[in-house]
Amino acid sequence: MQSAAIMNTYGERKLTFVRGEGVYLWDDEGRRYLDALSGIAVCGLGHSHPSITEAISEQAACLVHTSNLYNTEPQQKLAEYLCDLTDMDNVFFSNSGAEANEAAIKIARKYGNDKGIKNPTIITMNGSFHGRTMATLTATGNPKVKVGFAPLLDGFSHVDYDDIESVKKSITPNTVAIMVEPIQGEGGVNIPHEHYLTELRSICDEHDLLLMLDEIQTGNSRTGKPFAFQHCNIKPDVLTTAKGLGNGFPIGACLAQGKASQVLQPGNHGSTYGGNPLGCHVALRVLKELKESNCAENAVTMGDYLIRNFATELAGSSLIANIRNKGLMVAIELTQDCPELVGEAAACGLLINVTAGNVIRLLPPLIISAEHADEIVKVLSQLILSLENKG
Repeated sequence: MQSAAIMNTYGERKLTFVRGEGVYLWDDEGRRYLDALSGIAVCGLGHSHPSITEAISEQAACLVHTSNLYNTEPQQKLAEYLCDLTDMDNVFFSNSGAEANEAAIKIARKYGNDKGIKNPTIITMNGSFHGRTMATLTATGNPKVKVGFAPLLDGFSHVDYDDIESVKKSITPNTVAIMVEPIQGEGGVNIPHEHYLTELRSICDEHDLLLMLDEIQTGNSRTGKPFAFQHCNIKPDVLTTAKGLGNGFPIGACLAQGKASQVLQPGNHGSTYGGNPLGCHVALRVLKELKESNCAENAVTMGDYLIRNFATELAGSSLIANIRNKGLMVAIELTQDCPELVGEAAACGLLINVTAGNVIRLLPPLIISAEHADEIVKVLSQLILSLENKG
């Protein structure tokens, strides 16, 4: 039972987890659950990964924190690794994805102000999610999460996702950047057409805008590449990541290249805990383990395996609107809202998520096997078909 001492921002939480190992979690009654959500795309290497546990322990015994007034070796090593991995020039470290996106927004605004634009505006997408700070909340294209928090910030213009013409029509002399998720996660695992990012890159080049990619959820091998933009022959000006970067340890990063990389100068931005030695040492180990364990390749293999098997099991169901994936970002879109499936799946020992009302979102650990995938398909397919029979 949730303590009354905890602010009620997450609603009723019936499960209390006490232990995790690999793709499984155990509650306080000893019951095991297959975690097909991995902490909302966080624990790509699964729970209690031995190498990550070792990294936390060894760095905690050495140095946990020092002010960003000084250099630390873990921070420098992680920065160099990330820049090599993404072909970006430099990085600002934060504690979360929202903070990484705040840094991106500040880069865009200062970029505009440095060019003499007094009211810099960032184009973002309807259905997007960029965080819950005031700036990232304003950038988010979901009116429901904004209720009660007015007045919001100026400087954002929302257009339809995967609609290039709406972007072109929204550009004004005040436009300084386009901020977009390569795949919308919270919005329902919305996958744009093949050339969407390439066309956005061309628009930004034509109008001297910054292309800023929010890869908080799509990054760190989730889609079958280290970062989703690497499926295209482009490079963003600003790239943000978090979630899977720390495999559960809080860390975020805002990377920049070219004209965006020199916008922030001493005194423009900072963070007390961002880039602390412990977080950086852990994140570097995570990135190396993701590579050595071929997690990106497994995301492609297992994502396609899940899709094929769901298509077989759910063939002919009138409830299925669409089944789609990019790596291990998997969505089963139903023709009706289905929030009750979250609790019903948990009762069967499976942790899932429903987003956008009618989209079952699966973000399993990148280490899942065919056996784990079969378990996910079996339980969830039975629940969906049962839901159909109830109707």
